[in-house]
Amino acid sequence: MGPKSAALQHSSHDGHSQDGGHSHSHGKNVNKQALRLSFIIITAYMIVEAIGGFMTNSLALISDAGHMLSDAAALGLSYFAMIFGERRASKYKTFGYKRFEVLAAFINGITLIVISLYIFWEAYKRFSEPPEVMSSGMIIIASIGLIVNIAAAYILMKGDRSENLNIRSAFLHVIGDLLGSIGAIIAALLIMFFGWNLADPIASVLVSILIIVSAFRVTRDSIHILMEGAPSNINVNEVQDILSSIQHVIEVHDLHVWTISSDFPSLSCHIVVNDIQNSAVVLKKAERILEEQFKIKHTTIQVDGPETQCDIEEH
Repeated sequence: MGPKSAALQHSSHDGHSQDGGHSHSHGKNVNKQALRLSFIIITAYMIVEAIGGFMTNSLALISDAGHMLSDAAALGLSYFAMIFGERRASKYKTFGYKRFEVLAAFINGITLIVISLYIFWEAYKRFSEPPEVMSSGMIIIASIGLIVNIAAAYILMKGDRSENLNIRSAFLHVIGDLLGSIGAIIAALLIMFFGWNLADPIASVLVSILIIVSAFRVTRDSIHILMEGAPSNINVNEVQDILSSIQHVIEVHDLHVWTISSDFPSLSCHIVVNDIQNSAVVLKKAERILEEQFKIKHTTIQVDGPETQCDIEEH
């Protein structure tokens, strides 16, 4: 390659100081513990609530148990994604098992949509002939569920909700289920004091709407990641404009931004500079901008001189 034309290929990965690494590791351990404990609590009570729903003939409890199933799945997937994500990459799986979280979330979303549709169908049948519901048993089980969800939310609040998408998502799941428990309690009170058995299918429909909305979002987001879509919090045009504004840069193209998992954004691009001797300076500046402004630490940037521009026009 001539003196005015050269290429520099560079990949950067997460880097931490010793103290920063220790803090990061401690944070991950806290997050894993919060997810594991919440998963155990939610799963145990989900089984109790499902059994109680069938025993009291309450569709509201059964649908709330379905919502807790979505919580348990979200918590379990987040926890196992952290465990699998720590496995080393190999020459066969160069990114390791980080995509496990996304694949599992996709399956979880589809399953929850099916559960929601079943509850809608059962509720439809109950609107025409509302069955007798054991309101006393229903209110006891729903009240315990409310306490369980408050406990799980408190545990997750100790995790890193501001930075970790898994913890934040799990926390929102639990808050949604907490509202479902409140709905079941209100329905039980209406049945107990006013004999209004329609409150049970109405509450179940409201909870099912919560489930199907969250399931749709999970499915949509997982498909977006599997299709190598750009992260929703990163404006690709803005990235290109900022990189293009770096001194000595003529053009930025072949720009790709995608995510390996929900919290692992990646970027690759070609940067054409006016003089290949400025490659190192431009590369360092670009990496710093991407990490500080867009939180992208895994980058592959090829810096080219002006004479190589024509070779990569079609990217």
